[in-house]
Amino acid sequence: MSTLPVIAAVDGSDDSLRALDWALDAARRRRAPLRVVHVRQYAAWAGPDVLTAGPPESDQDSVLDQVRARVAEIADRPATEYLVLEGAPPALLPELGSTAQLLVLGSRGRGGFASLLLGSNGMAAARDAECPVVVVPRPGREVGSQTPAEPGPRVVVGLQADSPDETTLAFGFTEAALRGARLQVVTAYQWPLQTWAMPGELVPVMIDQEAVEREARTLAEGFLAPHRKRHTDVRLDLQVAPGDAAGHLVGASEDAELVVVGRHRRRLLAPARMMGSVTQAVLLHAASPVAVVPPEPGTA
Repeated sequence: MSTLPVIAAVDGSDDSLRALDWALDAARRRRAPLRVVHVRQYAAWAGPDVLTAGPPESDQDSVLDQVRARVAEIADRPATEYLVLEGAPPALLPELGSTAQLLVLGSRGRGGFASLLLGSNGMAAARDAECPVVVVPRPGREVGSQTPAEPGPRVVVGLQADSPDETTLAFGFTEAALRGARLQVVTAYQWPLQTWAMPGELVPVMIDQEAVEREARTLAEGFLAPHRKRHTDVRLDLQVAPGDAAGHLVGASEDAELVVVGRHRRRLLAPARMMGSVTQAVLLHAASPVAVVPPEPGTA
């Protein structure tokens, strides 16, 4: 049975070359082949249904020529293939996920507006691809972390204690094991608690915060237990904190190797694929690469 490749989407931009380097490392760790894909935007007068695909010759695509030269300098490079697609990147990139174990791309490409923290290609792929999508940000993002992290490699994963995503947790544990990294699990609980008293009026609930935190920690520990048994070599740190989950994850991203978040489950009244607000905020602001993990097939 063949191993699915790690796919790196490139367009010649510095962002995509950083994504290529990340994908090369990921493919080596997984002992997987690497597939480098350049999606060339179709001409303005051509419709999006006019799409062609095929492996180019070296003189047909300058972007892949640049990538070949970069990859050739790596001594322990994985088996690598190159592919050109022609069409609309936001439409074609998510489709690559059906034939990959991981799709990696930069936060912005050549066509992105300088003011955007995440381009349309990254947003579309993270929302729609069938495999996990890793978005590699530009260096130098400041996240304002108040707590210095313990030295050493670290993978961060978000856990929603009242609605855990087993696929996201499994990806986080596996990634930490592949990297020999500590796994930092971040779970947030709502505080202060409030309830409705009269129409338009919110009042605090008289519940002890320590009790709420203990309950959140107990729930989280229970969900993590089977993963810990499968990955006894992974050191786990559980962080339980009040307030905004996105803020805690973004803060934890400083100096992390990866932040892992779930995409979103489909809701009854919102059947289209979507990303939750926490996932979107982490993609926009995290200092480290972010992996967005889709739900288990059949629950998306």
